[in-house]
Amino acid sequence: MQWIYQVVTQGNPLQYQFDFCLWTLNALRALIERELGIKLSKSAVCRLLGHLGLSPQRPIYKSYKQDPRKIEQYLAETFPEAVAKAKRLGATLFFVDEAALRSDAHRGLTWGKKGETPVVRNSGGRFGLSVISAVSPRGDLRFSFIEDGMNSKEFIGFLKKLQRDAGKPILVITDNAKYHHSKETQAFLETTQGQIQMAFLPAYSPELNPDEQVWNHAKRRLSQCAIFNKDDMKRHLSAILRSIQKQTSLIQSFFRMDHTQYIFAALN
Repeated sequence: MQWIYQVVTQGNPLQYQFDFCLWTLNALRALIERELGIKLSKSAVCRLLGHLGLSPQRPIYKSYKQDPRKIEQYLAETFPEAVAKAKRLGATLFFVDEAALRSDAHRGLTWGKKGETPVVRNSGGRFGLSVISAVSPRGDLRFSFIEDGMNSKEFIGFLKKLQRDAGKPILVITDNAKYHHSKETQAFLETTQGQIQMAFLPAYSPELNPDEQVWNHAKRRLSQCAIFNKDDMKRHLSAILRSIQKQTSLIQSFFRMDHTQYIFAALN
């Protein structure tokens, strides 16, 4: 039992020559039989795991390119220093993220005949939307649709609207997209006289951005809508985002997740 606990909590299936990266009951059954010579049913494995204090959970996916040193530096230096500067300026903190939504995204379930896995064929007539959003620890959500794709000009336009709506200086935390670091964006920031400050997340670390959860919620709900064309998609997505916008407690919960709790720790 101790061996099984260590296998699940300290390793992954790839280390045991499985091609699949998630621990499933069948994978564990096969491993227990192969390594220990003990045959167990799926229900027995499930009871055993529960007895060991383990449960099925949706995993957080991290890129192999993620640098732990950069994350440590961001948590210990970059973010606290940015927050301290924002407090001196009386700035509002926003986390910003962009999302691209496509009509052929493989999200959710589809109905079909029992015993026959449905095949969804790509018709080639796909369409999509580009959207940018920002969330604050107090529960604000702002969003804007980007018609011609995200670039420096569109990003700067969103920053202007975000600061105007806030009515005070803002501190924006975002990822390392090229247009966030572009010469045009940096030149614009210099003209704001400190009204717009920016700091950047470590590369390949979306889990540190609470705004990611806006898109997780929106995409899941959008997958349940009847969408026939791009206008339908935009109408449904706009309604979903406005619904989230009204749920202050939901937005605040995005800042209380395991990987985003550092934000309140720095603010307090």
